[in-house]
Amino acid sequence: MAIKNLLFLVVLLSVLGVSVAHPKGLYINYYKRRCPDAEAIVRRVTVQYVSHEPSLAAALLRMHFHDCFVRGCDGSILLKYPYNETERYAAPNLSVRGYEVVDAVKSALERKCPGVVSCSDVLSLVARDAVIVINGPWWPVPLGRRDGRISRKSEVNLPSPLAGIAALKKNFFDKGLNTKDLVVLSGAHTIGISHCSVIHQGIYNFTGKGDSDSSLNPRYARALKRRCNPADNRTIVMDPRSVKKFDSHYFNMVAQRKGLFKSDRTLLDDPETKSYIYTQVATDGSSFNKDFAHSMVKLGFVGILTGNKGEIRKRCAFVN
Repeated sequence: MAIKNLLFLVVLLSVLGVSVAHPKGLYINYYKRRCPDAEAIVRRVTVQYVSHEPSLAAALLRMHFHDCFVRGCDGSILLKYPYNETERYAAPNLSVRGYEVVDAVKSALERKCPGVVSCSDVLSLVARDAVIVINGPWWPVPLGRRDGRISRKSEVNLPSPLAGIAALKKNFFDKGLNTKDLVVLSGAHTIGISHCSVIHQGIYNFTGKGDSDSSLNPRYARALKRRCNPADNRTIVMDPRSVKKFDSHYFNMVAQRKGLFKSDRTLLDDPETKSYIYTQVATDGSSFNKDFAHSMVKLGFVGILTGNKGEIRKRCAFVN
């Protein structure tokens, strides 16, 4: 069965409340018998946090992505021990935030159904529900992941914001994701923030001659310089007109060569990603929500642990 037809079936049966297995061993309504209120509890706690602080939506989505790209979607980014040696202490993850939301959700679930819901499933659900709070798309989250016991800072090799299109495509292909998934999931930058230090070289000294990256819109480069002087590391939004709302405006920015990162702007260097960007601009993002939902389901299957592998952690920051 084609993945498109399978996802349609998953959505339909989830709406009807029917349990359905995915070939990789996850199920819609996986906790229906052992913890029937699980998804409602996750949603309630997530809404409480994200409604109060909407920027957490981008943070939690990013945490889920960073988790899945290292050892798979196994909750390994959540581990704190051995201290300073786990994924969360790697340089790309030092700015990851939102752990308190995952911990609060897990605590609520442990009170209701101790030892049942994995932290990796919690993170997958929290990322989806956080996006919904800021008017983003819903997607089905098949469940049944188990938590990994291993988390190594040395293994964190995430797609770089300074990468070109060839490196990015390889990063995604290595995880079973394709070129369309790359450009679609990059659209999450519509709600993201970063730090000036990440873009300093691109705007001040790209070739070592005090110049800006030629792929940057010159007016945008000047605006970035006004925001980020060479010595500061303040935060900067990726999509100024859309940072509080999940929509397709990111693609308009990229089409105008105003992508904040080199990894955004390089999407114009590949025929498939470039075509997708201009299609979203021309149609006001007509298919983006559907495409994003599809790619997020695929992301959620990367490197999962099921059956007797891994464990169900009692606390997300520590193995049992």
